[in-house]
Order: sequence, then structure tokens, then C-alpha cells
Amino acid sequence: MKHYIQIVFYFAVIVIMLALIPVIANDYALTGIYLVFILSAIVFKKERSDFMFLAVGFTGLTFGEYFFVSTGVETFNRNSLFGIMPLWLPLLWSFIFLSMKRVFWLMVKDYWHIQLK
Repeated sequence: MKHYIQIVFYFAVIVIMLALIPVIANDYALTGIYLVFILSAIVFKKERSDFMFLAVGFTGLTFGEYFFVSTGVETFNRNSLFGIMPLWLPLLWSFIFLSMKRVFWLMVKDYWHIQLK
């Protein structure tokens, strides 16, 4: 697999984003940092359907998390979004969705040796 470096990069960025959660207590600052990560990923390598995956990750997981929290399945100590979840959480999920899409296509291109636009 010749795309190891890119795959490890996406994984490392997600690990860094997760590691910042206990370090940065301000939800607004963490949201801004996550926006920088997302915008950097889009600016440096824009692919087809990136915005769709970001939108699905943002809206879908916001509703999913809202449902889980409102039913008591999970709880958050930080509740800056809708009073029940952290403001940065939908952005984290959005980046995870985008990373999963990109890693999937890297593996598909490598396995089937196809050229994607």
C-alpha cells in the first residue's frame, strides 16, 4: 500500500484533535482550532464531495448526539451547544467523516489501481 503516509497523517490529525480536548478548556477556542484543521484539509487538498461529507458529518452526528444525550445514553460535562453537548463535537465528527472518505478512496485507488479525478 503506497498511501501509508497519507493514511497515517489523517489518523494523526484525529488523534491530535482528540488530545486537545482535555488541554483546551474553552469550547470556543477548541471550535476555532477544529475549524482551522478542517479548512486546512480543504485548502490543501480539495476533493469532490468534501463539502457533502462535512455537511453529513456535521448535521447527522449533531442530531445523533442530540438524540443520545436527550435520552440519557451519554452525557457531557461541556454543554455549550444546545445546552447538552460541546460546541466542537459536530466539527470533530465532520473531520472524522471527511478523513474516512479520503482514506477509503486512497485504499480503493491502491487496491484496484484506478485513477480518480
